[in-house]
Amino acid sequence: MEKEFWKPGNMLYPLPVVMVSCMGKDKKPNIITVAWAGTVCTNPPMVSISIRKERYSYDLIKDSEEFVVNLVTKDLVWAADYCGVKSGSKHNKFKDTGLTAGKGKVVSAPLINESPVNIECKVKQILPLGSHDMFLAEVVSVAIDKKFLDDTGRFRLNDSRLAIYSHGEYYGLGDLLGKFGYSVRKKKSG
Repeated sequence: MEKEFWKPGNMLYPLPVVMVSCMGKDKKPNIITVAWAGTVCTNPPMVSISIRKERYSYDLIKDSEEFVVNLVTKDLVWAADYCGVKSGSKHNKFKDTGLTAGKGKVVSAPLINESPVNIECKVKQILPLGSHDMFLAEVVSVAIDKKFLDDTGRFRLNDSRLAIYSHGEYYGLGDLLGKFGYSVRKKKSG
């Protein structure tokens, strides 16, 4: 296999599509779509998001020290794209997209009711990295859409048709390829 080498760059794809909801001291809610988001710790549960300083939401999150990560489904991709290209300084993104601001359990920042999972976060540290600053945050509450609970109470998140982002394009999750640990699980004889 022949390889071509490129200049250093971030090619870690695909990524989850997430809309981050936040609110400033003026109590005006906003949504920003971020590509740089991920899990950083299990105990305590922590996530990170990275935002450019010039983005409107940057100061809202820095000042309030809280935000909500909202997962995006296939039905929410248009809204996620819109919230990633329009500025909250000039647009009411909840109104423009038809999304509903919900009340969280712990933070003042709104949830996006249409999202299957809302992850309420409190900022613990801001790390300046270069083009982006990383907000390290502790997860303080999680809300899930009950319509994805099956009869046994198991959360069927993958039934929500989650979206992913890869190299400037949005995709729906594909076929199930295996479950955690399947490569070492003993096969039943019979």
